[in-house]
Amino acid sequence: MKASAARAFGEPAHLPIVVGVDGSEPSLRAVEWAADEAALRGAPLRLIAETAEWRARRRQPGVKITTDILPEEPEYSLIRESRSALAMVLGCRGRSGVTEALLGSVSVTVAGHAHCPVIVLRGSHDNQARSGARGRIVLGVSEKPTHSAAARFAIEEALLHGVPLEAVRAWRRPLHEPRAHPLMVGEPAHLQERQAAETVEEALRDIPADLKVYRRTIEGFARDALLAVSREADLLVVGARRREGHFGLQLGRVAHGVLHHAACPVAVVPERV
Repeated sequence: MKASAARAFGEPAHLPIVVGVDGSEPSLRAVEWAADEAALRGAPLRLIAETAEWRARRRQPGVKITTDILPEEPEYSLIRESRSALAMVLGCRGRSGVTEALLGSVSVTVAGHAHCPVIVLRGSHDNQARSGARGRIVLGVSEKPTHSAAARFAIEEALLHGVPLEAVRAWRRPLHEPRAHPLMVGEPAHLQERQAAETVEEALRDIPADLKVYRRTIEGFARDALLAVSREADLLVVGARRREGHFGLQLGRVAHGVLHHAACPVAVVPERV
């Protein structure tokens, strides 16, 4: 399934995929990633910098491309652009430990305030400018999965790329609770584990019948669980709750952590609360 699959979820076909480009190699790889995404979705591509147009046209000559150079600081320009974007793709320059730890103020700020999904490719994602390198989209299932925008986005991505979806939910054992007896192996021995499995099922309630899905619950911290599965993913999708009237950074600890350290590109999808 290609663009028709995404539109089945009510996606506006006319909205563009927007890319913030600063001329660095990571941002140019982000252009290629976005060009592939635009081709799959039948969407136009909008580049916020004219220097990358040749790269996008070489990658996907059939995609409609517009370019613009905006006069203000990139964070504000890109957040404003996100109001009329299908998704936004950013590349973060740098490979050093310090740079990877800091990620990049533009990427973090935009991911924390954008009105559309933001996909961030860090400088270490050399093999991730092409689709299907690992053959899996991973969804980090949130505490409130009903009508989750992140789940819808992950489903769309899996359908568009023709790969399975893996839905992951972490759970933690209470400190006072002993480990399960060996005879209980195979049974949902812990309330927390059962709740995690139920939460995954709720997130997948409207899954299309023709999409292959893996369900996974992992004991431990959510950030650590998602970082581990990111090694086997083409894209990790997480939600970021947006509170109306709140003007601070709205990422959350899990989204912030995977943006900094995931082994694959990360999509941060706004969740309205």
